[in-house]
Amino acid sequence: MVSMQDFLFTPWFWLTLTILFSVIELVSAFTLITVWFALASLITLFAAGLTESLDAALKAKIQSGLFLAMSAVFLAFTRPLAIKKLKVGREKTNVHALIGKTALVTRRIPRFDSGEIKVRGILWTALSENNADIEEGAECVIIRIEGVKAVVRPASQG
Repeated sequence: MVSMQDFLFTPWFWLTLTILFSVIELVSAFTLITVWFALASLITLFAAGLTESLDAALKAKIQSGLFLAMSAVFLAFTRPLAIKKLKVGREKTNVHALIGKTALVTRRIPRFDSGEIKVRGILWTALSENNADIEEGAECVIIRIEGVKAVVRPASQG
């Protein structure tokens, strides 16, 4: 039977952590957090093989220091780049996806009152951004969503 003391800071320990962190990343739908710990433990796995002949205290300091340093470097420098490139967590959904889209005015939007627009086949109550009249049949751009109303401006205003 192998004791915990004999297992710590061995290549098997770091392999176990690498697998554990990888599984957590897969289960968490690629949040790009534990993958960096998995990479750091993989690097430390190789270092554990090189430091096997050292005494236990020195081996623990070297390996844990390397793991912590690599984790910090990966989290601080590569995670932001990976998130930007992979666009993780940046997919606009629901009403947020409508902002900036062009819509068709289906019922005139009078000054200081609401009208109606159609975007992606759905009718929305709409208000003019600058309280300008927008005639039926005109194209408009959705600026923001306020509650259940879309705030729009004429597409001709850029």
